Order: sequence, then C-alpha cells, then structure tokens
Amino acid sequence: MDYLAGLNPSQRGAVEQTEGPVMIVAGAGSGKTRVITYRVAHLIRKGVDPFNILVLTFTNKAAKEMRERIMSVVGQEAKNIWMGTFHSVFARILRVEAELLGYPRNFTIYDTDDTKSLIRAIIKEMNLDDKLYNANHVYGRISSAKNNLISPQEYNKNEAIMAEDIANGRGQLGQIYMTYAQRCYRAGAMDFDDLLFKTNVLLNKHPEVLHKYQHQFKYLMVDEYQDTNFSQYLIVKRLAAVNENICVVGDDAQSIYAFRGANIQNILNFQKDYPDVRIFKLEQNYRSTKMIVNAANSVIAKNQNQLEKNVFSENEDGEKIKVTRAFSDNEEGKIVAEAIAQERALKGLKYKDFAILYRTNAQSRAMEEALRKINIPYKLYGGTSFYQRKEIKDLIAYFRLTFNPNDEEALKRVINYPRRGIGDTTLEKILVAADKQQYRLWDVVVNAPMFLDGRSAGAVGNFGLMIQSFQAVAKTNSAFDTAMHIAQHSGILKDLYEDKSVEGLSRYENIQELLNGIKEFSEREDIAEKGLDVFMQDIALLTNDDNDKDPNADTVSLMTIHSSKGLEFPVVFIVGLEENLFPSQLSLNSRSELEEERRLFYVAVTRAEKKLHLSYATSRYRWGTLNNCEPSRFLDELNPACLELDFQPRSSAGGAESFQSERVVWKQREADTFSKPKPKVVKTTSILPKAHVPTPGFAPSDTSGLQVGMEVEHERFGFGKVINLEGNKPDIKATIFFKELGQKQLLLKFAKLRIVQ
Repeated sequence: MDYLAGLNPSQRGAVEQTEGPVMIVAGAGSGKTRVITYRVAHLIRKGVDPFNILVLTFTNKAAKEMRERIMSVVGQEAKNIWMGTFHSVFARILRVEAELLGYPRNFTIYDTDDTKSLIRAIIKEMNLDDKLYNANHVYGRISSAKNNLISPQEYNKNEAIMAEDIANGRGQLGQIYMTYAQRCYRAGAMDFDDLLFKTNVLLNKHPEVLHKYQHQFKYLMVDEYQDTNFSQYLIVKRLAAVNENICVVGDDAQSIYAFRGANIQNILNFQKDYPDVRIFKLEQNYRSTKMIVNAANSVIAKNQNQLEKNVFSENEDGEKIKVTRAFSDNEEGKIVAEAIAQERALKGLKYKDFAILYRTNAQSRAMEEALRKINIPYKLYGGTSFYQRKEIKDLIAYFRLTFNPNDEEALKRVINYPRRGIGDTTLEKILVAADKQQYRLWDVVVNAPMFLDGRSAGAVGNFGLMIQSFQAVAKTNSAFDTAMHIAQHSGILKDLYEDKSVEGLSRYENIQELLNGIKEFSEREDIAEKGLDVFMQDIALLTNDDNDKDPNADTVSLMTIHSSKGLEFPVVFIVGLEENLFPSQLSLNSRSELEEERRLFYVAVTRAEKKLHLSYATSRYRWGTLNNCEPSRFLDELNPACLELDFQPRSSAGGAESFQSERVVWKQREADTFSKPKPKVVKTTSILPKAHVPTPGFAPSDTSGLQVGMEVEHERFGFGKVINLEGNKPDIKATIFFKELGQKQLLLKFAKLRIVQ
C-alpha cells in the first residue's frame, strides 16, 4: 500500500518531515487525522521502534481511530505505540511510578462526582455556608490551581490569591484545598487534574524518571495542540527537551476551550519555543462546499490574534447559507423541524445527516419539543453518560473498593447500599473515629468492635469481610467472573431485580450491559492484562466525547457547539444567533474573549458539508422574562455574497413586501466578491429587522368583550385584526392576522392585547 500517494503536497511534506520540531497548522476539514496517522506509520516504516513513539490526543475516540488506521498500514506493531489521551497516558506512567509519590499503584481515579462529593463533605465539616462555598465553584478553583501547577501549600502562601478569596468572602478556600488534597492522598486517590499535576511533580522532583521517559519517547506528537493548558504544555516541553522530535498539530482558529484552561498562546508561540521549527499548513478543506468555506473565512478574518493561513475548497460551489428570522425561540424550533422534514423528503437524506447546534444546553428544549411534535427522532448529546448513572456508579464503587479499600468516597457510597443496617449515625461514628485516631475509614471498618457497639459493629464488620472476600476472588478470577461475583454477592443485582418499576427494569438492564462490556473486555485478544482492575482504569479515563452513541442510529443530532468539535454533518442548523446569547454576554468584556466566541462560531460553520442554516429569534424568555433580541454581530460579519435571507411570513396573503427593503440591502451587499479579503462590515441593525416597538403607554385591554373584526396591538407582534374566536372561557383562542407577521392563534388569557378599535 502506497499510503503517501493520496496525500497533497502539504500533507506529504508534513508526513515525511520526521526529524526536529514540526508544527502542522491544520485548517477545518483538511485531513488532519490522515496526516497524523500516516506520519506515525511513516516513522515505523523507517525503522523507529513503536515503543519510542508517544502520541497524545484529547479523546479516546480519536486515539482509537488513529491506532486502527496505523494498523492498516503497519500491522500489529501499531499496538506498541504509546497513544492515548493526556490523562490515560500519564495515568499509565503514574501507575508505574506512583510509589515515588507515596501513592499505591492501584490508586483510585476520582471523577467529577467523587470530587464534588468530597468537597461538599469538607465544607460541611468546616461548618461553612454551602451557598457561599458552592461545591462547583470550589471545584473550579481547585482545578484551575492544579492546571496552573499551584499546590495547596503554594496557594496558601500566595498573598494575591488569598487576598482575592478574602475579597470574595471565601477566605477558607485555601484550607479546603489543603484538606481536599490530604483526603485524596489518605484515600489513595487522584482526581483528573492530579493526573497532570502529579506527572509534573514526578518529572520535576525525580530527574531519573524524567531522564527515563525523555529517552524512551524519542518522537512526540500532540493533536489539538491549541487546546493544551499550562500543565500539559510543560509536560510535553520537558519530555521533548532531549531529542526535540516534537510535532504539534492544531488550528488556532478552532481554539474554543479557554474556560477549561486551554491557552491559545501555546500554539501561537510554538515558533518562539522552537526557532528552527518546520511549519506545514494544511489549507485545503475537503469537507465543505466553497460557499461554506468562504463564509467561515470571512468571519474568522475579523480576529486579530491568529496564525496566517488561507483555507480553500475545491469542492462544488454549493448552496447559499440560509438566514432565518423567528419571532420566538419556539417558532425557531418549529421552523428548524419543518426544514429538516422538508429537506429530508426532497433530497432523500437520512435523519442522521442533520445536526442542530446551539450555544447553551438550555436552547435544546424548544428544538426537542418541535422535533417531537412532528415525530422526528433525535439524539441529545451531552446527556447523562452511561458510566455516570447511579446504578453503574454503585457497582463500580464496589469494584473500586475491592482494589483500593482506602477509597473513602467509594466506601461511603455503598457501605449501606443495598441496605444492611448501617445508617447515617453509624457512618458518622466511623468518620469521627477515623478523624480522631488519624486512621483511614477502612481501618475502622475492619476493626469495627474497637470503635462501635453491638449491632452496628456486626453490620460494619460483615461489610468489611464481604469486601475482603471480593479481594480474594479478584486474585484468581477473570474480570467478568470477578464482576459477576461482586454484582451478585453485594446484593445489587437482587435489589434491582426486585424493583419491578420501569425505572427499576432499566437500571437492571444497565447493570447487565456493564457486565456485557466486561465480558467483551475479558475476551479481547489485543491486550495481555485482562483483570477487572485494568478494565477499571480504562473506564475511569473515558472522556465526555466517548459516551456510547450508535453511529448508525438514524436520528437528528442535537448538541452544543463545544460538543460538535471534530464532527461533521451534511446539513447543519446553527440556532440562537443573537447578541448576548451568541456571542455570549459573558464574552464581551475583552477582545480575547470575543475572539474565542468568534472561533466558536467558526467551528460551528465548518461542521457543515453541504448545507448550512442560520437562525435567530427576535424575542426569547430568560429567567421567566420576555426579552427582545438583537441579531448576532456574527451574522453581519459573514460575507453577504454567501447568504440568502429566508424571511417569509407564515401567511402567503400580504406581508411579503415587509421584507423587501431588507432583501434590497442584502442584494447590494452581495456586490462584494469572495476575492475581497475583508468585506465591509455594515451595522447589523441597519440590515436586520427590529422587533415591534409598542405604542407609548401600551397597556393590555380587558379582552372579555373582544369581537371578530376588531383591531388590536400585541406588544411583540404589532398591529392586527381579529379574524376568528373559538373555545369557551377561560380558554378562548383568537386567530389574528398581523400586518408584519401574518396569521397567529393566541390564547386570550395570556395574549396581553390592546384593543385599538
């Protein structure tokens, strides 16, 4: 197989340049994954030992796809590459080196729920206000500190940080961080941020370990480099310091994770870190039509802080991008749902060819309701992950305890589930005894008669014996046999089986599905170690993007734009393009924040292959209050030659003329051609319609005497005439023909109409 034959000159150059620092600037849809995989395959074909290659990604899904592609070129040797997410690769290293940091090799990895549970417990113990010291806020503060490599000790010594906390009324944050770190250490646990934080500590404090991995990883590749934070940047820089065979791949125009700590300067300054870097630009977009690519370019050109590149497409010209105005978010949902039904019917598409993207999760409601009304199946991304469901977390907590009995969060979760007579009072006694004696909770459990009385001591002691029996089984049995034994003898299977409700049946089936997954794991031929502890390591490191989703399911995809990164769909709808929603109101304080929002819009636009729809509403409820909305500035930044306004009123009778002036302005702007580098920006308010301005002193009338033929004014819809009344009080519906909108049906008790005559 000549894997180089199908590459364009830029791609081939990036693949063949294997020595020294390399930066691959990969525009949207430019075949980035192909270049990374072929570059690794090329290294192996040249004789590089796969054990000397480290490839870092941001999702397990990406790593799996790359490994499979590499295997198709070089065969089974691809299994020996060190490839995976930052967290999975460094968790693997930490398991080997953990004892140098005082951790057991089988340390537990706390997920977000575990972390927040522990934080809440600490806040309660310190008698702090849990509203002021909100667990989410505290977690975010600790996470940010770790990602900036600030230890609890350094946090509490930093006068600026402590002054900020005190000014915000949270002067105990430093103590919470200190206690949290101590509790994790005592429990033999690390959270996700620790996997990077502790790796930095390991490489910094143990030069012999740094030397070992610098010489093992002779070739480093980092995908999505624009999304790396300070901690990740420093690890990569240290590991690459000896050989400097480092290749980073990314696109500054798709850097959208600053809220997670990602630092766009890492990619923008790569040339300063490595002055002799070879730069390859992948500028041909293979995914989208020329129309979509040109539109995306016209927007991202407004950003000042970016790497220079000229993304282009040689695909078909494609259809213009439709811009639709709705009068409310519910109407926007209806328009989108009807458009999907129509395009699917006319063009023979499948539901899975469509995606609806939005800025915030809350926007999904109107879309979901509209799709359900006309029976369009959909899949909501970002819902509860399989591994975050209660019954799954309960059984996994038993697994965790089996391999690390010091895991306090797991112990507290299941010590009385299923119920075994160990109530909150008994658990509190265990916690107090452990704290007083400076023991671990497990030490109290296995020595229960020393700390507890009568029945409580017996129940707790039996729980400890049960866990010890699980440990004995795990030493001599496969992952599946161990898991099944624990599921049965813990009482979880029996408890769920006896719950005959729909929810209970679903939970029981979920446990079965987990056991099925462990069975498949036990039978895999591509891994040597198949113990339940190894399976636990894998699932502990699943990223949000790895949630089980059937790629063959014929459903419309609904997701936030952040979730859509790396995906592509033939037809994309971007909804809610309004000021203060997209761009977000929180992003208007600085140029850097606004530029990130613009990059987010660029990512959304470039998800589309063939057709792109944009829409906005002129009014939207927020926190129970109806607000008039202004169209997003991003609409105005798009090259007008790429756009087609689609403002058609619901009724075909009269009203089409109301959009004529807008169309004229937009047609004039179409005189700008694609070759013009920076199309003139016209004020959005001059080309897009404003909502109706109510008559001064507007006040709703008593509509109990409303009759057909009367003229009325609505606060948003403007002036209209009543053409029909139906129903009985208090649920009378009025059909009104509005001059600017066409026909609408309103429930009088909610309509707030002013009777004009």
